[in-house]
Amino acid sequence: MSTIIKDIEAIDLLLDTKYDKQLKEIYTKIINSIRISEQEALTVYKESSLNTLGILANLIRVRKHGKNTYFNRNIHVEPTNICTYKCKFCSYARTKGDIDAWEYSIDEILSQIALYANQITEIHIVGGVHPERDLDFYVNLLSKVREKYPDIHIKAFTAVELDYMAKKSGLSVAEAILKLKNVGLDSIPGGGAEIFNDEIRKVICGSKSNAGKWLEIHEAAHKNGVMSNATMLYGHIETIADRINHLSILRNLQDRTNGFNAFIPLKYKNSNNELSHIDEVTIIEDLKLFAISRIFLDNISHLKAYWPMLGKENALLALDFGADDFDGTILDTTKIYSMAGSKEERPSLLVDEMVTLLKSANKIPVERDSLYNKIREM
Repeated sequence: MSTIIKDIEAIDLLLDTKYDKQLKEIYTKIINSIRISEQEALTVYKESSLNTLGILANLIRVRKHGKNTYFNRNIHVEPTNICTYKCKFCSYARTKGDIDAWEYSIDEILSQIALYANQITEIHIVGGVHPERDLDFYVNLLSKVREKYPDIHIKAFTAVELDYMAKKSGLSVAEAILKLKNVGLDSIPGGGAEIFNDEIRKVICGSKSNAGKWLEIHEAAHKNGVMSNATMLYGHIETIADRINHLSILRNLQDRTNGFNAFIPLKYKNSNNELSHIDEVTIIEDLKLFAISRIFLDNISHLKAYWPMLGKENALLALDFGADDFDGTILDTTKIYSMAGSKEERPSLLVDEMVTLLKSANKIPVERDSLYNKIREM
């Protein structure tokens, strides 16, 4: 290939005699911004060192974003942890009547938001799939949030929540999304994707929306002008091939819709759930997945290191393995990962703390809005 390669570390990869011809051909494609196949990604993932994957992923990250590392000022609102589904990996869901179950009223949710409203640009609303709450409840919730806070971005409801709302209301998914959009829904999060291999889904989350339904809902959102994120739950019973296939399916959908803002790898945490006998994967495996995600997902601009899940120190490491987004300030408003045993038991960062943290990793902190428009460089 004739493209001039300027990155010295990348050139060294191609000159190193320890790599075989096939690997060098794939590295050359990556360095020259040529899309690699699912099989090529699998080969690179399995046969490359962590250092090599980091060099390649960071090359792409720097080309896309330089040292810019994005964050926003957000809170999470979790209306309930009562859930009709019993996913084996979940440490969060409860049944009505459990001593640690909650189901906040709309007024209680509005009171929670009021505590932080002058500090944030985004409200992130996700929770359990409450068996008694229908689309009308959530339409009413969003309309009241939008009425009180017209300038704050509302990112709300995973595909699994939307699927249940639509079914309970007798509407199509697209109709349900439009009803929510009309009262304030601005974007949707990426949760519920788990892993797209439906045989594995049958084992770990068999009762809830399958992979096809998750993809259908996100495609419907994109077609109706609602952007979203994408996720993958990794480190349980899936294989490396399952991870790469998951990325490939996301890349194919993004080719059609261009509706994903960011991809977020979510690490399985093994506290307080039915899969607790499975050891968590190492930080090396975390970083390899971040790197291959950045390399493979050439059409999704942003890769997020979700610090409440990884922990601040490991999330900072991910910034040198392709990640360019650190999520937000959160302000101690989510319990999903703390209930699963995360080191970040009360996740909260003030803006000044976020800036100091990112600068300590030799990155340029950039505050963004929910659609990745730059607000200010810090």
